[in-house]
Amino acid sequence: MPAIAAVCVALLWLGRGAAYEQRDVPGKLSDSDFWRLITEASEQGGSFPSENFVSNETEFQTVIPRLKADVQTGGIYVGVGPDQNFTYIAALKPAMAFIVDIRRQNLLHHLLYKALMEMSPTRADFLTRLFGRPKPKGVADNAPAGVLFAPYLTTEETPGAFDRNLRDVLGRLKGHHGFVLSPSDESTIARILRIFHAHGPDIAYATSYIGTQMRDGVIVRTPMSIFPGFADLMVQTDKDGFNHAYLADESRYRTVRDMQLKNLIVPIVGDFAGPKAIRAVGAYVRARKATVTTFYTSNVEQYLFQNGVWEDYYANVASMPLDDSSRFIRAYFPSAQLGGRVYTIRPTDPPQMLFSRPGGMGFIESESLICSITDLIAAVDTGKVQTYYDVVQFSK
Repeated sequence: MPAIAAVCVALLWLGRGAAYEQRDVPGKLSDSDFWRLITEASEQGGSFPSENFVSNETEFQTVIPRLKADVQTGGIYVGVGPDQNFTYIAALKPAMAFIVDIRRQNLLHHLLYKALMEMSPTRADFLTRLFGRPKPKGVADNAPAGVLFAPYLTTEETPGAFDRNLRDVLGRLKGHHGFVLSPSDESTIARILRIFHAHGPDIAYATSYIGTQMRDGVIVRTPMSIFPGFADLMVQTDKDGFNHAYLADESRYRTVRDMQLKNLIVPIVGDFAGPKAIRAVGAYVRARKATVTTFYTSNVEQYLFQNGVWEDYYANVASMPLDDSSRFIRAYFPSAQLGGRVYTIRPTDPPQMLFSRPGGMGFIESESLICSITDLIAAVDTGKVQTYYDVVQFSK
């Protein structure tokens, strides 16, 4: 394997202070440059056991205070998966973000989010389009996430909403931006939107969902999934009780929406251990004198070790411009606490209770971990990392 540590040393000239002062990252990408970057950086799509409609990580906010202390704003963010990336982006305020995922469906999922956000000035506008349900009345613009989400839980899909929303989404992507989508792409976007319309705030990572019913004026929710729903994730907090979610308030939502409007959140199809995508992102960033400051991996590394391609992956990461503040964010699932209890929410309960399951009721518990990217790459290069468990231990 190449001497990864030597690559990192060669890149450290982009050091923490100089990198951000000298960066030449565009403040906005044209539609043609955005689509060209996606096309030229992407690899052939692959498969994954789940469709990942939303995150399955219950603790992904817990590392944000430490990240904000370690990572300067204005760098480059790299991530994987669906919209949990937006929460990290809202907190860290990078100059540009790349979402690299092996599934083309994830790229199309992000294009769906992009279109919906661009057409939605507020969080309520976004959720109304995403779920196809009536916009809540009497909910203040600055309402906390639990209050905002509550009305969507008990309302039905608006007749004709799906057809209108899909037409608007495709019109935005194809007509306004000029992006080239195949019939298969359009069908996939339609399918994702239909699933969000059908399940609303309860949509979860996998295709078994949480059931919600009204019985005698009382909301009854039955956890039929081992994963949290969309709204559950949006009311999570860090260890101090602060909610960093991108839909926690209007300011965080605007941070993400503004980047979408400027084409600065770029979804790419790519295998972390593949020959092209990660290296293409690194080359793009380096050419603009910028630094990858954050790399969110979820638990993808677990699969790379299982498939015996982890050395290729870390060599890809080492090829990117890094500095001593660059951080990995990863998810770790130490155990599965399964449940299936039915519980009720009465009208007198606060709206936040709609999306609260104390003790991880029915959920697989996760931990979110961070570590220095350059330190871990050096450990790989010197043979101190041989297993996925070594990576987890390194992070702790």
